[in-house]
Amino acid sequence: MQTPRKGLRVVWSVLAIGVALGVHSQAIALSLQQAAELALTNDPQYLAAQKAARSSEEVLNQAKGAQRPFVAATASLGKSELEPNSGSGTSTNLSPRSYRLSLSQSLLNTELKAGVRQAQAGLSASEAALENARQQTLLRLAKAYFDILAAQDSLSTVRSEKAAIAEQLELAKRSFEVGTATITDQQVAQARFDLVQAREIQAQNTLSIRRNGLAVLIRQPAPERLDGIGQSIAIPSPEPVSIDAWIQEALRSSPTVLQAQAAAKAAQEAVEKARGADLPTLGLQLSHGRSWESSLPGQDVSTNAIGIELSVPLWQAVAPAAIRQAQADSEEAGHQAESARLSAEQTARTAFLNVTAGLAQVAALEAAETSSKLALASNRLGYEVGVGTNIDVLNAQQQLFAAQRDLFQSRYDTLLASLELQAATGQLQLANLQAMSELILNSAAAPKKTP
Repeated sequence: MQTPRKGLRVVWSVLAIGVALGVHSQAIALSLQQAAELALTNDPQYLAAQKAARSSEEVLNQAKGAQRPFVAATASLGKSELEPNSGSGTSTNLSPRSYRLSLSQSLLNTELKAGVRQAQAGLSASEAALENARQQTLLRLAKAYFDILAAQDSLSTVRSEKAAIAEQLELAKRSFEVGTATITDQQVAQARFDLVQAREIQAQNTLSIRRNGLAVLIRQPAPERLDGIGQSIAIPSPEPVSIDAWIQEALRSSPTVLQAQAAAKAAQEAVEKARGADLPTLGLQLSHGRSWESSLPGQDVSTNAIGIELSVPLWQAVAPAAIRQAQADSEEAGHQAESARLSAEQTARTAFLNVTAGLAQVAALEAAETSSKLALASNRLGYEVGVGTNIDVLNAQQQLFAAQRDLFQSRYDTLLASLELQAATGQLQLANLQAMSELILNSAAAPKKTP
């Protein structure tokens, strides 16, 4: 019969196990979409781009504000004493007071107008840079996430290979003991086992490093395990299927192209701004003022004025140099915009080819995995009936596990390439990662088959 104290210990043990399982289940519940949302919240590069865009907004507000009316108010209060020069008579104490309100409004100022257009182009460049930073954050997150999944699969494959080699090693030992095999079979199996142990250590270390890489992006510890691809996954093909269509879209919509074009526009407006500094300006001036002397009645004077002020620069030593500098900067920005177009074209082309080649490679490796399983089964049967050797089985196992490792890595590389293709055309959104996350989780429902 169970004592009350012992029964209480059992209850607490069950509760502790339940809590631990609950915490663990929460720890592994990190989908690709959830990780992407955390990265967008915590990635310093993306947050810095947000602040840069906010700064550009304020630059535009300042440029617009320079064209708006300027109102100023001044006031003065003084005290003075007047003494007669002859030395006779009494001194007079004065308390002059005054105030003035003035308003000035620019009517014609080429420099200010060009400054507004320059700030608007600068804001467009910052917004494009922000979009590019967002997409690059999503790409870095996806790569870090897929790196962990690939490392998990690699470690799992190494451990499966280790178990298979261990089985063959024991079989070789028993066969040697009964005299049906030579010591060579046992030595070869032992050498393979030692090598796979070294690869297991390396795979464990790689997985730890990649978990840390994900933790840096999401600003929290990475889960012990992520749900990866299960038995198989249907990776969608690029739509449209024409590489030229993707290249043209990249030239139109790539954030890097849009940023470079906006920067070139801002540089052109900087030239106009520099030229405007050497052109006449026209402004409206309004003012109202009053001055009076408290000790002298009748000395109250009010003034109202309105006028147009024309300012014509006659000579500025720095103006020609400023214009030449702005022109050189504009030409530099134009070349950078052309470079961005060429880079966007190459990026889109490379990503498209990586996706199409990746899909073909995945199909080929899936076929290789199937044929390698058949080859392994045949070699095992041959070894059992005495027409094959243990080395043949070990070689077949090595070929199968190598094909599986390549297949797992190829799947993640192809998924990442499809995201890079979306980013190259400015179309990568959080919804793309959500759809890919669902694709991976659905495939994970079917467990992987082991040889």
